[in-house]
Amino acid sequence: MAVAAAHTKIARPTAAVPDFPRPFTTVDVVIFTVVNDSLKVLLVQRPAHSKEPFPGLWALPGGFVNVEQDDDLQACARRKLKEKTSVDSPYLEQLGSWGGKARDPRGWSATHVYFALIAARDITLAKGANAADVAWFEVDELLTDPRLAFDHSAILQAAVERLRGKVEYTSLPAFLLAEPFTLPQLQQVYETVLGRPVDKSGFRTRMLAAQFLVEAGHVEGTSNRPAMGYRLADRDEVVVFPRTFSPRS
Repeated sequence: MAVAAAHTKIARPTAAVPDFPRPFTTVDVVIFTVVNDSLKVLLVQRPAHSKEPFPGLWALPGGFVNVEQDDDLQACARRKLKEKTSVDSPYLEQLGSWGGKARDPRGWSATHVYFALIAARDITLAKGANAADVAWFEVDELLTDPRLAFDHSAILQAAVERLRGKVEYTSLPAFLLAEPFTLPQLQQVYETVLGRPVDKSGFRTRMLAAQFLVEAGHVEGTSNRPAMGYRLADRDEVVVFPRTFSPRS
């Protein structure tokens, strides 16, 4: 006589909710672009009449992590970037984390910061439901007169130092241009971000030798004459050069 096997349902333990206060967790994005030969950063203005902290001040775009929408911190950063600029996938790099009990009067908070590089063309800015305005600001003016909400002035300073430091030896500025672009346009963006001129002949040699650009046909150049246009061979890769740029004499 066959005996039916008994199936016992094993109860799985349920994770306990931590019995201690937890900090606010946010993601902020430092969004850079170049407009009219000027390095700019995107800021949002906090509502003037609000119970939230720093009413009326300008701040970096960001917000709280949404545990139902964001699989990880980068997903949250991409979501915030999309909300503000309608851009899906520009260059995005994690900058660092800031935290403490004094940075937000509402309580202990930690923010994870990314910086993004996007081309100014075809950007549609959106201020969002909890912002009074959104606009581009010149980076150098903000650095000399920092009046941003929270600790965003310190975060912006760190982001600019990271960007300018990496521009000395990488292909990062190419992500600030709409494609196709010419080599003179690329050099101008390098000089704009660095805040100084670079040697023209050495620049051209380095860009072409690094093999991160592909020809995209002739386009209108800076002097209204046809010039070779270029695109990035791989928009997911940043090229590292063997040495930094020499200033133009």
